[in-house]
Amino acid sequence: MEAKNAGWLIGGRVAQMLLSLIVGILSARYLGPGNYGVLRYGTAWITFFCAFSNLGINSVIVKELLDKPKEEGKTLGTALTLRFASGVLSSVIVIGCALVINYNEPVTIAVVALQSLGLVFNTFELINYWFQSKYKSKVTAIATLIAYAVASAYKLVLLAMGKDVRWFAFATSVDYIALALALWFAYKKNKGPSLGFSLGRAKEILGKSYHYILSSVMVAAYTQTDKVMLKEMLDDAEVGYYSAASSVCSMWVFVLAAIIDSMYPTILKLHSSDKGEYEKKNKQLYAVVFYVSCAVSVFFFLFGDFAIQILYGSSYSSASGALKIVTWYTAFSYLGVARNAWIVSEGKQKYLKYMYLGAAIVNVLLNLLFIPYMGASGAALASLITQISTSILLPMCFKEMRPNAKLMIDAILLRGVF
Repeated sequence: MEAKNAGWLIGGRVAQMLLSLIVGILSARYLGPGNYGVLRYGTAWITFFCAFSNLGINSVIVKELLDKPKEEGKTLGTALTLRFASGVLSSVIVIGCALVINYNEPVTIAVVALQSLGLVFNTFELINYWFQSKYKSKVTAIATLIAYAVASAYKLVLLAMGKDVRWFAFATSVDYIALALALWFAYKKNKGPSLGFSLGRAKEILGKSYHYILSSVMVAAYTQTDKVMLKEMLDDAEVGYYSAASSVCSMWVFVLAAIIDSMYPTILKLHSSDKGEYEKKNKQLYAVVFYVSCAVSVFFFLFGDFAIQILYGSSYSSASGALKIVTWYTAFSYLGVARNAWIVSEGKQKYLKYMYLGAAIVNVLLNLLFIPYMGASGAALASLITQISTSILLPMCFKEMRPNAKLMIDAILLRGVF
């Protein structure tokens, strides 16, 4: 069932990746580094506030659905209500921030405001986790592909009509709106349980997820601060170069996400039934994530210049240096994503906020040090060092997190994996 589930996840995301890659590259070429930088700057703010609006629920919802199958309608309905309210509030706050920080840049303000609508409609991604808990990833793969097709068609129309960057900013929200409608239709068609709301369940869910709120915000801070700092310290074009590099090295990570999503429910179940197999499964997941990532990174390191030239054109040639550095970030970043199953199973959520707070501080300091001298490549180096610290070094500072750091090191050294 794991393999079949992963197959649908990977298949669906391959199609999404192809659509996103082709349309994204065409859009970046059309907009140029400057306007593309403005667009990615706005995306950085949305990603940061998305971490807050998620309320940490994404990290616990599958376990909640599995633990209380008779209350799944009430659980999902309560989670959706909480997420919708936080999405609306986050949208208002992000627009307010843009008005203050970019008060003399009307285009930037408009871009951020249009993208912020996605924070509200992103609520419905929770339905995906209900299908995940049922090992029905085929349904969400199809629904997500339809949504991506709609959003891609919208962007192609913009390219054909020669619209400006503000229209492309709204494309982010179109993506979320289309996905929300597709997932809701799929949920109804598959006779999902009637949704309800319970104040008691809301307290229970938030009681388990609130540890993830600060940690998610800190993750967003150290993964998105670089773009904000590049714009404020240098210019929009540097944001464009760095974003192009990041897009190239992350265009394949749907494979890692699919593998992690597929194994997530299995690891949660093994925790209470077979401790030895549980640890082995974690090691196997970490080993796959690390070595697949490294193999891809070697390719981008050797052929980064060629990749940027072919995909984005000569106007983005300055992005190749950043690509050769930031590509190594993926291995350690997705080790952190894969760790969530262990964190939830062991109930160690409270340590995340401390680790990610430390990571955010390290990232800001490193960006301040590297960006003035290295530009986009400096931001890439800061991100790489920060992610290595977050995945392996910082957990060593906490006794309760050391077992997981050991599992990761064992996985990298292939001890007890096979």
